[in-house]
Amino acid sequence: MPHLAARKKLSSSRRVVVKIGSRVLVQRNGRPDARRMAALVDDLAALRRDGREVVVVSSGAIACGLQALGMKKKPEDLPTLQMAAAVGQSRLMAAYDKLFTRKKCRIGQVLLTHDDLEHRRRHLNARNTLLKLLECDVVPVINENDVVSVDEIKFGDNDALGSRSAMLLEADLLVLLTTVDGFHATDAKGRSRRIPFLPDVTADVLAHAKGKGSAFSTGGMASKLTSAIEAARMGTPVVIANGRKDGILRKIVAGANVGTLIPGADGTADATGALNHRRRWVAFFHHAHGQLVVDDGARDALLKRGKSLLPVGIRDVAGDFASGDLVEVLDLAGRRIAQGLSEYSSAEVRLLKGLKTDKIRELLGHAAPGEVIHRDNLVVPT
Repeated sequence: MPHLAARKKLSSSRRVVVKIGSRVLVQRNGRPDARRMAALVDDLAALRRDGREVVVVSSGAIACGLQALGMKKKPEDLPTLQMAAAVGQSRLMAAYDKLFTRKKCRIGQVLLTHDDLEHRRRHLNARNTLLKLLECDVVPVINENDVVSVDEIKFGDNDALGSRSAMLLEADLLVLLTTVDGFHATDAKGRSRRIPFLPDVTADVLAHAKGKGSAFSTGGMASKLTSAIEAARMGTPVVIANGRKDGILRKIVAGANVGTLIPGADGTADATGALNHRRRWVAFFHHAHGQLVVDDGARDALLKRGKSLLPVGIRDVAGDFASGDLVEVLDLAGRRIAQGLSEYSSAEVRLLKGLKTDKIRELLGHAAPGEVIHRDNLVVPT
């Protein structure tokens, strides 16, 4: 059975990213759950003793801050949330440091925003720092930098941050810990049952996803499935499991039938070839700043022949973007067919759309790029 074979492979996972949600770490009254944290650190340290590299993506800073500030309810305004994160982050790390030290493990704090990973140099710096921590037997503890994050530079939730971390480090396994024992679907008789194996996350699967987070968390099952399929399509298997069960991580890597497993793809490719590091960066670490509508000829050149996007095939431009920003490419029916980094600003593309390359060079000089999106900076969604 593919389900059992896929689980057996998890035992060979060398680099494991574990995302721990707020509801796993926090009691219903909003107070951090010290016993649960200790049990999870026991599991994580056991993975390290087995010779695996372990990366922790941890929620809980805001909840820790709310407790320290005596606040019973998660505030809605951004400055108060950022204040709670500032107060709580040091407390969260102090708790982890104490627990990991008892297990003779060193940890290192890594705070990230989406903006950090969108810029190529900072993206590579973050990756290199994380790899160096692992090389030196240090457990990175990653969290979103909520003190400075705003909507424009946020990952959205720590499920997405976990997925991006797994892709950034080419992890062998991503575990998303929550407070349920995996994805559940309802049968014709209205009974809910755990789905142990999901070969793919379809629209029908997402329609069954329930759970929208809580007062102390932002994610839900739909968020976990969406984040899981991104990592899985890049080759990293994902297990969604109950982080409040003792020994859950050891059971997962032992191949036990726990949680829901989304297997990693054997190899992901698009019309322009395999997704290497740069194309992963283009595909998953950017927010789109605009859209380009292309004609049928340009669509076929991108999808069937792996070509660059030339100005002659562009019919319309939407949004305000600068050179180097990510833009989406739509066909005439409005379907998103690709995305990539634009060589020109939106104002320049509006002037150049529909023109042939020799006309562009005549207007701007021979050094001007002949493409609006070069194929090396272009990704076709799977």
